[in-house]
Amino acid sequence: MKKILVVGYGSIGKRHVENLLSISNLEIIVCTKRNDVKKLKKHAKVYRTLKQCLKEKPDMGIVANETSLHVTTAIKLANEGLDLFLEKPLSNSLKDVEKLHTIIKKKKLITQMGCNLRFHPCIKKIKSMVEQQKIGKIISAQVQTCSYLPDYHPWENYRRGYAARKDLGGGIILTQIHEIDYMYWLFQEVENVISMSGKFSDLDVDVEDYAASLLKFRNKIIGELHMDYFQRPNFKSCQIRGTKGEIYWDSDNNCVNIYNMNKKRWKREMEVKNYQINFSYVEQLKHFLQCVKQRKKTINDLEQGIVTLKIALAIKKASKLMKTVNV
Repeated sequence: MKKILVVGYGSIGKRHVENLLSISNLEIIVCTKRNDVKKLKKHAKVYRTLKQCLKEKPDMGIVANETSLHVTTAIKLANEGLDLFLEKPLSNSLKDVEKLHTIIKKKKLITQMGCNLRFHPCIKKIKSMVEQQKIGKIISAQVQTCSYLPDYHPWENYRRGYAARKDLGGGIILTQIHEIDYMYWLFQEVENVISMSGKFSDLDVDVEDYAASLLKFRNKIIGELHMDYFQRPNFKSCQIRGTKGEIYWDSDNNCVNIYNMNKKRWKREMEVKNYQINFSYVEQLKHFLQCVKQRKKTINDLEQGIVTLKIALAIKKASKLMKTVNV
């Protein structure tokens, strides 16, 4: 039986463990300093240190601890030859990222970033429509992600979570890197960015809670990205405009619609009823496990995680300098 190590047992670590229990025949090892693990011990081996966990000789690792600890943890696991599933974002800086990349290339490890929106049926449909040039040459895209930080984990004090703290790699830009990731997936390399961001709400955080950014892609597409931590209800949307029409999706109705300029009417391309948010999390784990089994590259490996991180860091830098920054 294969063994998988989950490092970190916060909200996302718990989700991964629960999903692994439901979809796989794996022995689970969890590394956490939390004390609320009595139930977990019925299903997994639980240790407080990475050294203890590695004595169990795991085959794969899921890095799900605080953002600022991702790379140092991943390097330790990669050195032991573990295939890696890395929670987003890869890090809050580029420190030691190339070192990790070198180890992974040398050991030929399978890697995947935890950006579950790539597995959302509507985003996958949009990707297919873009590739098929359903709206002709794409000119621009407007993407939104709006949420209320205290709602993320209502059972915890949001002020202590990594998303609210600069020292742990928080802030809306890195925490909600999902949208940056799927924009890169849809439109490829970003040339430069310009952005305004900062803390504007009454939230008790020391990180940016709002960001408005323009991304200029190498293929001349212009992406407008709105991100915030203070909106209720949660809302995501994607609007893509091309020479022959428009594609629109939002999280309220989970429909992908297309506007045909010649026929001057909207058509529903896809509707996902009763969408369960956990679906995409399960699908990404299944993809990772399948790729590990087949020794096949995932659709979102470490190299893409590095690119997406560079875009996010460029957005942060552009805001700080108040000028355009090349990626």
